[in-house]
Amino acid sequence: MPLLSLGHSCVDVYQGAVAALVPFFVAERAYTYAAASGIVLAASLLSSVVQPLFGAVTDRWALPWLLPVSTLLGGAGVACAGVCGSYPLTLGAVALSGIGIAAYHPEAARVARAASRGSHTAMGWFSLGGNLGFAAAPLLVSAVVATGGLGASPLLVVPAALGAAASTAALRRRKAEGGGPAAGAGARPGAGAGVRTPGPEAGPGPDGAGGVRGRDDWASFLRLSGAIACRSVVFVGLSTFVSLYARHRAGGGAAAGTAALFVLYLGGAVGTVAGGRLASRFGRLPVVRWSYALTVLAVAGVVLVPGPALYGCVALTSAGLYVPFSLHITLGQDYLPSRVGTASGVTLGLAVTVGGIASPLIGALADAASLQAALAPLIVLPAVGWLLLRPLREP
Repeated sequence: MPLLSLGHSCVDVYQGAVAALVPFFVAERAYTYAAASGIVLAASLLSSVVQPLFGAVTDRWALPWLLPVSTLLGGAGVACAGVCGSYPLTLGAVALSGIGIAAYHPEAARVARAASRGSHTAMGWFSLGGNLGFAAAPLLVSAVVATGGLGASPLLVVPAALGAAASTAALRRRKAEGGGPAAGAGARPGAGAGVRTPGPEAGPGPDGAGGVRGRDDWASFLRLSGAIACRSVVFVGLSTFVSLYARHRAGGGAAAGTAALFVLYLGGAVGTVAGGRLASRFGRLPVVRWSYALTVLAVAGVVLVPGPALYGCVALTSAGLYVPFSLHITLGQDYLPSRVGTASGVTLGLAVTVGGIASPLIGALADAASLQAALAPLIVLPAVGWLLLRPLREP
């Protein structure tokens, strides 16, 4: 799990890096808010569409080689984005990175679920790795690009090389321990190498999850996915523009913007670990519902509270958005016990990255009115997510 978490961290650096690059594209290339948010859309759109497809494929075949290869692809796209001379080429580079990230997550979630033996806490640590990667992204991008300009972006490929090495080492360790790349949820013991077929119904694993074979509950899964999509629009909208917004609301120039983005991502690392622990005590769905309710108030604070207090509201927003993060994954997998890869592709991919589709609308509204006016609608979305979650029952 530590190696898988490290690999997850290195991959998610590139999810955070795209948003962290936005202020530099605005400053060096004079992009409008709408054009800058179009870059986030390019990174999200292909990932949104492709990730469930990779999930469906990994429901049938184990593809462990995707972990190192997709990590390198994700890093290469971001590394090239800063040196592409035209807007279309920049869009293409970040889209390539998005495909790499999409290919990584379903298979990584399957391998992590097998390695964790269905433990919510262990999956929380796996998710923590990704959140730490997000948190490191603005600091890494600022250190590289603020010093050497966008032309220094090829240096951003270094985490991808580290992540590919960690993923390869994790897979070798699983194989040496007898787990095998195809072991775990979705694989029937004794099935042919790499080919996954539905197995017989099994009892629950540790923490009441993992190894469960039951009926797929698509209605509950779709409600959960809708709530995650609402969360995604809030998260992507804030990650795209909170850096620029903090410069105006809190003062302090580029450093203030980097700090706000760092707080947004770092709070996620804390929230993810807390989510697993809280779920063990109070149950997954109560924790998820209370998190969405908290997010309504926290986002209102981000939009309306001026000065340094903005950072406290950003931290609360981050906690509200990230406490349910790993719980979304395990809930989705348990609602679709015979399609774990598909569930992972949606909860980690489609529903999460769909927020990128809304970012150009937020950017266009910001160009037409103001950033504050553009961010104000984000207050409502966590409430919509909470309403979608209300009827759900523990799978």
